[in-house]
Amino acid sequence: MNVFPWKSVEAQKAEEGAKSLTVRWLLDKKQGAENFYMRLFEMEPGGHSPLHTHPWEHEIFVLEGTGLVTGGGKEKRFSQGDVIFLPPGEEHQLRNSGKDTVRFLCLIPAV
Repeated sequence: MNVFPWKSVEAQKAEEGAKSLTVRWLLDKKQGAENFYMRLFEMEPGGHSPLHTHPWEHEIFVLEGTGLVTGGGKEKRFSQGDVIFLPPGEEHQLRNSGKDTVRFLCLIPAV
């Protein structure tokens, strides 16, 4: 078992193609997670993730903020408390359309 404050995990610049987006790898192999990884993303106003696709699914829980998610050729609004599911292979992007930072947890299989 391991318990630690989320702010103790270093925020890193997100992948190429992202704007004003950081990620904290809360749970991964370093903490002993073998099946799923948990990441905390922080997206500043006007920021976005890259428009991308990959062979694994995403499970997302929005902690704070408002924005738009693009997936499967559709666009939907999201806000605090929303759950987003993105299936494998679906091109997707999240954007902060609000005035406050968007924070969301994203779980992926260990890849």
